[in-house]
Amino acid sequence: MIILANDGIDSSAKETLEEMGYTVEVEHYEGDALLQKIKEIDCIIVRSATKIRQPIIDEALKTNQLKLIIRAGVGIDNIDHEYAKVKGITVMNTPNSSSDAVAELALGHMFALARHIYIANVTMREGRWEKKQYRGIELNGKTLGLVGFGRIAHSLAKKAIALGMSVIYYDKSDTVTELENCQRVDKETLFKTADFLSLHIPFIKEQGPFLDRKAFKKMKKGMYLIHTARGGVVDETALLDALDAGIIERAALDVYEDEPVKNMRIYTHDKISLTPHIGAATYEAQARIGLETIEVIKQYLA
Repeated sequence: MIILANDGIDSSAKETLEEMGYTVEVEHYEGDALLQKIKEIDCIIVRSATKIRQPIIDEALKTNQLKLIIRAGVGIDNIDHEYAKVKGITVMNTPNSSSDAVAELALGHMFALARHIYIANVTMREGRWEKKQYRGIELNGKTLGLVGFGRIAHSLAKKAIALGMSVIYYDKSDTVTELENCQRVDKETLFKTADFLSLHIPFIKEQGPFLDRKAFKKMKKGMYLIHTARGGVVDETALLDALDAGIIERAALDVYEDEPVKNMRIYTHDKISLTPHIGAATYEAQARIGLETIEVIKQYLA
């Protein structure tokens, strides 16, 4: 079996797969080059950078060699997975590996916003001593609101509770796993109560942004927003206007409508802490993703 890890793979996982007898290629293809390469491989492993849309799947069907698409991560919204399945191509992901990494990044952003770390680091390097401007707040005693209550949100909730925060969450699923010391609430209560709001849901294009102008108008004034989910979940223009109006005190973003981010208002705004979609980018998470990818391949071949 020829495997293309189009967005890279942990080196130890690559070695293990090769020891199992597979050919593993790690060159990155895009555009016309990917359309050609997709006809020559049995399995493609992608992260968030590569989008596997219908035209690519249609091209793969010309040779019927592609049998497995693996998303090395949680969300599969960058893959037209329903279309792939209809066409006989299996789509799998690695949902267990990066939860702690993303949760820790979200928590890091919470500290960065609460204590002005993200901006003080910049102004200090410019030779400015703005001690009086950077009086912050403590996380202890504050309420963390979570949108979506899956693996990542569970991990973040546990960390927040350990810091003395109260945790509430909104999830539209009826099968969500409960967690001790976390209270389930409706969306309106979440917006009115949370001091920090962290998003952990996929982007569903047909439904549009979860946080739009109407949602921001319902929020508790002075809220802190943490967004490590998916680009499109937040209407960025509405967020910027909410920041300028003081509805949102500060925001932290790891994902964007366009990546790399193109909106100058986003990357120059002094109330936004920014990272370039690095939620799962830890050595530990990538090693776990590699191991889980191997298990996914074993499961497929079983």
